[in-house]
Amino acid sequence: MSQKIFINLPVSDVPRSSGFYEALGATKNDRFSNETTSGMVISDTIHVMLMSHQRWRDFTTKTIPDARTSAQMLLCLMVETREACDAAVDKAVAAGGTADPTPKQDHGFMYGRSYEDPDGHIWEVAWMDLEAMEKAMAEGGPAAG
Repeated sequence: MSQKIFINLPVSDVPRSSGFYEALGATKNDRFSNETTSGMVISDTIHVMLMSHQRWRDFTTKTIPDARTSAQMLLCLMVETREACDAAVDKAVAAGGTADPTPKQDHGFMYGRSYEDPDGHIWEVAWMDLEAMEKAMAEGGPAAG
């Protein structure tokens, strides 16, 4: 059995955030959703739990930082092609997100872009040609990252 990851994100408006992720292709799982939480399925193994700030506080007493002004993590999804990176960012912008809050990356063997969701959480979308990366590293070229 493969492991699943549940990414928990504090959001200021659960319905708005649910709509954003649905516009990107995620599916809402009603079994894990109510007025304070929206369980979004990105894939069989990746789930995002969008939690109101009130619900988030049931899990920790730590301050919820404003993701528009501070960052604690970057989330990265791998896709099949360079074009899929661009398409994902375009879709996020059309749904109300912000394009490229982090620098675009193009190392030839690796290409990446990013977007912010309505609460400022940064998602990177990357493509990598593993064979080309290994060849570049063997030849003393730049490592991925």
